[in-house]
Amino acid sequence: MIPTLPATPRKTALTKLSGHRLLASPTGLAGTLWLAVMVTASLTAPWWLPFKTEDQDFTAVLSGPTAAHWLGTDELGRDILSRIFASAAETLGTSFITVIVGVGLGTLLALAAANSQRAEGVISRVTEIMMSLPGTVIILAVIGAVGTNIPLIMAILGVLISAGIYRVMLGQAKSLQNQLYVDAATVDGLSPLAISVRHVLPGLATTIVVQSALIFAVGLLIQAGLAFIGFGPPLPQPSWGGMIQSASQHVYDAPWLMVPTGVVLALTVLSANAIGNALGKAPNAGASHLPSAAIRRKRAGQAAAAAAATPAVRNPPAAGKLSVRGLSVGVDGGTPLVTDVSFDVEPGTVLGLVGESGCGKTMTALSLMGLLPSGVAVTDGQILWNGKNLAAATDRDMEGIRGREIALISQEPMRALDPMFTVGYQLTSAIRRLQSMGRAEAGAEALGLLEKVGIVDARRILKSYPHQISGGMAQRVAIALALSGKPRLLVADEPTTALDVTVQAEILSLLRSLVKDTGMSVVMVTHDLGVVADICDQVAVMYAGQVVENGRTGSILDQPRHPYTLALLAADPHANSAHDMPHRLATIKGQVPQPKDWPAGCRFAARCQFAGSACVVPVPLLPSGTETGLVRCVKADELAVEGMAWVATDSAVHQHVPAEVPARHRLDITEKDMA
Repeated sequence: MIPTLPATPRKTALTKLSGHRLLASPTGLAGTLWLAVMVTASLTAPWWLPFKTEDQDFTAVLSGPTAAHWLGTDELGRDILSRIFASAAETLGTSFITVIVGVGLGTLLALAAANSQRAEGVISRVTEIMMSLPGTVIILAVIGAVGTNIPLIMAILGVLISAGIYRVMLGQAKSLQNQLYVDAATVDGLSPLAISVRHVLPGLATTIVVQSALIFAVGLLIQAGLAFIGFGPPLPQPSWGGMIQSASQHVYDAPWLMVPTGVVLALTVLSANAIGNALGKAPNAGASHLPSAAIRRKRAGQAAAAAAATPAVRNPPAAGKLSVRGLSVGVDGGTPLVTDVSFDVEPGTVLGLVGESGCGKTMTALSLMGLLPSGVAVTDGQILWNGKNLAAATDRDMEGIRGREIALISQEPMRALDPMFTVGYQLTSAIRRLQSMGRAEAGAEALGLLEKVGIVDARRILKSYPHQISGGMAQRVAIALALSGKPRLLVADEPTTALDVTVQAEILSLLRSLVKDTGMSVVMVTHDLGVVADICDQVAVMYAGQVVENGRTGSILDQPRHPYTLALLAADPHANSAHDMPHRLATIKGQVPQPKDWPAGCRFAARCQFAGSACVVPVPLLPSGTETGLVRCVKADELAVEGMAWVATDSAVHQHVPAEVPARHRLDITEKDMA
C-alpha cells in the first residue's frame, strides 16, 4: 500500500514558510506589528485607558491634542483615544466573523465541488446566483428586519463573499485533485473527505491565508461604512465608523477630529493588505526556475564578489570547452547542496552525470545556465565557458548565452511547451528571437529543425498543439527548441526518463547524430548506466553533492575504483549479460544523506563495506590510475589490486572475487552462486 502523508508536517512547514515571508517583507512585518498592537491594546483597554468612553469634559470640547487628551476630544468632550481603543476589539472581532464565514464556507464549497462533478454543477449555479444579488440591499433588508445586530450582519456579508472565494479556490482545488499523490491516496483507500483534508486543503493554505487578510480589510471597511450611515452599534457605544460620521459634521470648525480615527482605520486596512501581499509572494511549485529580480540582483552581487576574490585562470579553456572548477551550490542561509564539483567537457563529446536521486546532479546542471531555483545560488568555484566565468555572470550576461550558446532539454518535454500555442508558433518565435530572422525564414528554419530531429510529418506537427502529440514527439520538439539558437552545449536533464524503451533508443540515436554532425557537446544527467554506456564519452559519478569518480566511460564501467560506482553497476541490469543475469539484483543499503547530515569525512562511508579509520577525514579527488580518471577514495588502489567488489543483496551478502574477472561480471554474485 502506498503511504499517505499526514497533514501535520505540511501545516508546520506552511507556518514556518508564512512566518519567513512576513519577516522578509518590511511592509508585512510592519502590518503584523500594527495589528498585534491594536489587538493587544484593545483587549487590555479597560486596564489602561485614561478615561471611560462616556466621560465628558465640557471644558475641552472639540479640542486638539493636549496633555490630558492625547488625541483630543469630540463634540461632547469625550476622549478620542479612549473611544478608538475601546471600540477596536469589537470592530476587529466582528470583521473576523466575515473572514471565518466567507473564507471557510468558500473553501468547503470548493473542496466539495472538486470532489464531485455533480456537486460542482449545483454549487456553481448557486454561487452564480449569490454573486448576482445586490449585497448592499440584502444587508439593509436584514438591518430593517432584525436591527443593527453587527455580528449577524457581518456573518451574512461573509456568506455573500463566499461565492467569490469559492471561485478563487475551485480552480486550485481541482488542480490539486489531479495530482499523482492524490491518486495514490485514493488507491490507498482514503475516503474523499480524508483526501480533501489531508492532501488538498494543505495545498490551499497559502491562498486561504492571503484571502483571509484581504477579506478582513473588506470587512473593516464595510462595517465602518454601515456605522457611518447610521447602522452601527447603538449609541452611546463607540465605533470607528460612527466616530468618523460625527467628525464629518465638524470638518470645517474642527478638522482635527477626523484625523485620529481616520488614520487608525486606514492603517489597519493597509496593514491587513500588506500582510496579504507579503503572504501572496509565495514561490509556487509550477513556477519557472528563474528566480525573482531581487534574488537575481543579490546572486549577481555575490557572484561578482566571489569572482573578484578568485584568482584568474592562467590557461582558460578553448572555445566550445566547458570547464567546471570547484563548483559549490548552496541554499541562501548556508546549507550546501553541491560541493567542490570539477569536470571538463570537450567540444563534440558527451559527459554523463550519474548518481542516485538527491546527489546534486540537477543542481549542477542548472547552475551551468544560471537557472537555479529561488533561494539557491553558486557559492564558490568557476564555470568557465568561452573565456567567461558563468558562476560570476550577471543575468544580463546570461541572456546572451542561454539558448544561443548553451541550451536546456528538460526532463519533462511538456514543461518546455506552452499548451496555449501551436508547436510552430513556439518554435518560430524562439528562432526569430535567437537568430533575428524574419517570419518566413523562421518558418522554413522551424520546418528544417523538426525534420532534423527525425519528425517525418513536420508540417502537421507545426500546426499541432502540444497536447495533440505523443511524449516521444514532444521530446523531439523540445530538442528542436533547444537547437533553435544553434548552441554549442546542450544540458540534457534526464531527457529519456519518461519515454518507453523504443522511443528512448530513438532519442539517444538522435542525440548521437547531432553531436557527430554539429560538433556540439552535451552534459547528460541520468540514472541509467545503459544510457551512459550508449552515448557518453566521459562519466562523472556524483554522491551526496560530490563527484566521487570521473573518467572515460570505458574505464569507469570496466574498471571502477570507487565502492559507490561498484554498487551502482551491481544494481544495474544493463551491466549484466543475459546468461549471467542474477535472479536478484544487488541493492545498496541505506539512502543518500540529506545535505544537513553530510559527514565531515567520506560521505559514502556509512553505506560502504570497505570504510575504515582513514575515511573519517575529508577525501580529495585522487588519480585513479586509469588514464586521466580521478576517484575520491583512499582505498581505490587497494580495491583495484585485490579485485574486491560490492555485492549487496537483500541478505547483505558480500564476497571477494578474483581480480581477473571483468567488473561487469564479478558484480553478479548471488547467494545461490556462493552456495
